[in-house]
Amino acid sequence: MIKRTAEARLQKLAATFRSIAVVGPRQSGKTTLCRLVFPHKPYISLENPDVLEFAKADPRGFLAQFKTGAILDEIQRAPHLFSYLQQVLDETKKRGLFILTGSNNFLLQENITQTLSGRIAYLQLLPLSLAELKESKRLKAAYSWHILNGGYPEVIAKKINPADWYSGYLDTYVERDVRQLKNISNLSQFAKFLRLCAGRTGQILNMTSLGNDSGIDQKTVTAWLGILQSSFIIYLLKPYHGSFNKRIIKTPKLYFYDTGVACSLLGINNAKQIITHAAKGPLFENMIVSELLKERLNKGQQDNLYYWRDKTGNEVDILIDNAGKLIAMELKAGETIAQDFFKGLNYFSSLNKKTKEKQLVYGGKTMQKRSGNILVMPWNELF
Repeated sequence: MIKRTAEARLQKLAATFRSIAVVGPRQSGKTTLCRLVFPHKPYISLENPDVLEFAKADPRGFLAQFKTGAILDEIQRAPHLFSYLQQVLDETKKRGLFILTGSNNFLLQENITQTLSGRIAYLQLLPLSLAELKESKRLKAAYSWHILNGGYPEVIAKKINPADWYSGYLDTYVERDVRQLKNISNLSQFAKFLRLCAGRTGQILNMTSLGNDSGIDQKTVTAWLGILQSSFIIYLLKPYHGSFNKRIIKTPKLYFYDTGVACSLLGINNAKQIITHAAKGPLFENMIVSELLKERLNKGQQDNLYYWRDKTGNEVDILIDNAGKLIAMELKAGETIAQDFFKGLNYFSSLNKKTKEKQLVYGGKTMQKRSGNILVMPWNELF
């Protein structure tokens, strides 16, 4: 079993709060982690029709069974339980009593906000990180392998063909999870929208263009993007709003939480295809962005990632904001370093004196320290 970095965070939260919500995409390892950390708690899946019926018909009786608490999986399917959980938690001083999991961040967070605010801690668990794979001796020499396979535990642990697994995963996602979030009548159009998003990986989000190509209006684009975000499919990287002389872009960039999902939507079936694919650079960017995000979330820290671009095209791929101290990072898939790789970093640091570090993360193997105090780092040394 691959040890999860978030395990330490989950144990700490359980010693402090009466309940913990563990959220993340379907099959990211939430259930496995919770059962490992809390082996003596009964595991109850609300996706079981009989269990769900009991919870709906007699919520008090359902919760009364669990004197020492329980792991309640996919609890967003039983939203009425949250009000009863509130009473149970208010009447106890026990820590780590109920562990709630869900693959629908919007529905789960909405119910937590309404009924359990202040009574519950929150942990987001994404698929396996490169750091976790490195620790378990599963990190490969070629980044293309990791882009194709993504980080879903079942793909990695069971060595399943990613083309087969992700195809089934996406079919299930569209048929089940999308219907749960919003009653979309034309699922084939939603699937087309999802593929068009994959074609825009690493690009600044243009909602008008995306809507025109999908055949939907901008209101629907906004709603569907919200669905993809709340179910941990796409991630929107925020623009950095610093004070600069030049006007800056204020629209987010579109990425996927997992590159395996993006590859499947782009029709990429093997790692060799990535090397010559037009999306090679954006997919490499996506891999690093998602890894930086996992590093933060696994420690229970807030998302502090941004990008910066001005109206004339000067750009920095990643800005990490640590209490006003900035780390500027350029991401390049190429294995050979070119001088123009440093252009954006040098330009940005000349504008902003709060830039603490400058890093170039690339597809090569050599660590270097370049002029201008820029650290050149191979992709597999970042974590």
